[in-house]
Amino acid sequence: MAGRKVRDSAGAALEGLLFDGMTIMAGGFGLCGIPENLIAAIREAGVKDLTVVSNNCGVDDFGLGVLLAGGQIRKMISSYVGENKLFEQLYLSGELELEFNPQGTLAERIRAGGAGIPAFFTKTGVGTLVAEGKEVREFDGELYVMERGLRADLSIVKAWKGDTEGNLIYRKTARNFNPMMATAGKTCVAEVEALVDIGGLDPDQIHTPGIFVDRILQGDHFEKRIERVTTRPRATAAAGEDV
Repeated sequence: MAGRKVRDSAGAALEGLLFDGMTIMAGGFGLCGIPENLIAAIREAGVKDLTVVSNNCGVDDFGLGVLLAGGQIRKMISSYVGENKLFEQLYLSGELELEFNPQGTLAERIRAGGAGIPAFFTKTGVGTLVAEGKEVREFDGELYVMERGLRADLSIVKAWKGDTEGNLIYRKTARNFNPMMATAGKTCVAEVEALVDIGGLDPDQIHTPGIFVDRILQGDHFEKRIERVTTRPRATAAAGEDV
């Protein structure tokens, strides 16, 4: 499928964009909507000393967890780390820096960065460790803490569908962090499950306009793992009843 933004593989999509010490925003929520192919390509490239902005850091053997295991991440800017034992170990041992954020604050910091807003004030975190070292100001009799907007050298996002100009549609929970991250990177690379020609998407359904996306690829494999499988026990049928 032709198109100046289209690349044949994750490695080709990241060509010339990766360097040691860079900041990367990685979309997704838990393991939902993560750019699996692009993360694998970053692992293969071997870049290190990365600062990664993401809601969490995958699990021990999947998602961003593979970059942790490879020693490529120096600092995480996150809101949730509960499913990754290696993350915990590296942080407690001092091998990994962590900038911890309330989840809504993290989302707004990313949105603000993409909108060109350098800082904003929020009530979340006032009077807690979150506010330490930050400016606190009073507005209308209430205290607010200042948070800085976030930008990155590269944003990697994952969408359900995209066209050759980079217009993207996300599906359900995958819409949590991907759309704002697409706006907050100096360069944005998107991987999609289905890549269509221009005109193949309903304009009213587009979540990220193609102006924000620099390169796009169709992923060739998505595992879509589940972080924690929880099921209800099957009810035992009474004698003679169908289940």
